[in-house]
Amino acid sequence: MAPLLILRDVHLAYGSTALLDGAEMSVESGERLCLVGRNGSGKSTLLKIAAGIVEPDLGERFVQPGATIRYLPQEPDFSGFETLGDFVRAGLTPGDDAQRAESLLRQAGLSGHERTGDVSGGEARRAALVRALAPASDILLLDEPTNHLDLPGIEWLENELAAMRSALVLISHDRRFLTRLTRTTLWLDRGRTLKLDHGFARFEAWRDATLEQEEIDRHKLDRRIVAEQDWLRHGVSGRRKRNQGRLAGLMALRRERSEQRRIAGDPKLEAAEAEGSGTLVAKAFRVSKSYGEKSVVKGFSFRLYRGNRVAVIGANGAGKTTLVDLLTGRLEPDAGSVRLGLKVLIARLDQDRSTLLPDATLAEVLTDGHGDTVVVDGKPRHVISYMKDFLFAAEQARQPVSVLSGGERARLLLAKALAAPSNLLVLDEPTNDLDLETLDLLEEMIADYDGTVLLVSHDRDFLDRTASSVLMAEGGGRFVEYAGGYSDMLAQRGEGIVAKAAAKAAPKAAAAPREKTGGRRMTFKDKHALSELPKTIARAESLIASLQKELADPSLYARDATRFASLSESLAEAQAHLAEAEDRWLTLEMLREEIEG
Repeated sequence: MAPLLILRDVHLAYGSTALLDGAEMSVESGERLCLVGRNGSGKSTLLKIAAGIVEPDLGERFVQPGATIRYLPQEPDFSGFETLGDFVRAGLTPGDDAQRAESLLRQAGLSGHERTGDVSGGEARRAALVRALAPASDILLLDEPTNHLDLPGIEWLENELAAMRSALVLISHDRRFLTRLTRTTLWLDRGRTLKLDHGFARFEAWRDATLEQEEIDRHKLDRRIVAEQDWLRHGVSGRRKRNQGRLAGLMALRRERSEQRRIAGDPKLEAAEAEGSGTLVAKAFRVSKSYGEKSVVKGFSFRLYRGNRVAVIGANGAGKTTLVDLLTGRLEPDAGSVRLGLKVLIARLDQDRSTLLPDATLAEVLTDGHGDTVVVDGKPRHVISYMKDFLFAAEQARQPVSVLSGGERARLLLAKALAAPSNLLVLDEPTNDLDLETLDLLEEMIADYDGTVLLVSHDRDFLDRTASSVLMAEGGGRFVEYAGGYSDMLAQRGEGIVAKAAAKAAPKAAAAPREKTGGRRMTFKDKHALSELPKTIARAESLIASLQKELADPSLYARDATRFASLSESLAEAQAHLAEAEDRWLTLEMLREEIEG
């Protein structure tokens, strides 16, 4: 079968930097292909060349006569359109089915009357998808189609694409999305492309094996060069005519080695950690929040303990970010109370990247505009050294934010958030635009983080790998907690993500705890306890530190097993006493604030 689209030996450079260096792509009818590679490797640029939007410096682009191509950019342009319906209909050609466009708008939860200047990121993304999917096409080129989509939206898109006959070329960070939809993988690595005749499910093992073999081949070449250099120094004179061939061979080996493509180092994601918080990090009691007549959070009670990894999930507009802001004290509730525990220090990554000023340089963002030093974990580091941990080159320090790709902006925000000391990490949509390698390292960083993590995400695979429990928005401002990650939540609910109720599946432990505050007055005993409990907590923490220090002696158990057992028992009792004291202190503080407020 003749390919519908061919890119052959494509080269493109920006200034002195080669972005594409002989990249190739071939798309046949009905192809299901994913284009993968690191942030900044040129995936979006290659897709634009395939769409005919960008001209390469060198190379060939061939499209079968009569073949139609539709392209979804990462950031659609709504300028010139008053409503989303106008934007969608402008993408139709005379032969296209207008009814399909209207039907897809309704399926995407849009009326078409939404004003383009007032829509959310999710609504903008759904409208752009409808514009790309509505016309009949032979090839669909989709750049990060799941960005800004909620979980119901991702499932809707998966079902639509699975049912289409068009060939698909997908760029996405969503592993589960790629695994379900693709049958071929094209890896863009250091300017060139390698093809795997299997879907994304087999890509990562194949990539790792390819890189391992590359390292073995490089090592063999280095050994050959060393051997030939030894001959040149100590063997028969290289000036003799019969040895000129061997000398030329050495020069060729050196040239081959110098031209070999080297993969960039891995980013180093490490959160700057502060002193540990108390056992109870945050406590919410019958919290409610409304915007106008819409109840976003209603009667929510919850305890967040040190070391928890809690994910908040649900449809767009369900109140996920609002709930996180309530739990972390950024937002005041309309009713109920929230109290942070002792010694809580928060580092926050917001999903709104508009906070990055387009004219600011990378160095200015990381240093807050002050010099060349960034404070990481309380220690000064040169900004370029810190940038390299997140795969930014030294020459990018003075580049403006406006030239960065979406993935590079995501890494820049991560770098800024992780520099601040914290014991509570708040991540709102951290996976948007990140490449797969950086996602892996973000997952490892969360696993190694000694503090507590609150995150909002629509990436199902990421949720399964990181969350210890899930707070699911069930509608009407109601949130229910499920143990485990996304797949565990689905199993416990017994229903899909779009279900509105899960009364039978919801675990009893997730029900809002009922607390008695004893009315709206504090007794003398309560007031005395409130003043004395911080001292009790401090003594308990001191005792725990002392016990842990003694138990850290590796020879203690062998020397005195009885003493080891006694200390272990005392440590467990002290930790339980500390947790009880912190819980009591938070309850009394909330009562005091309720009375005084």
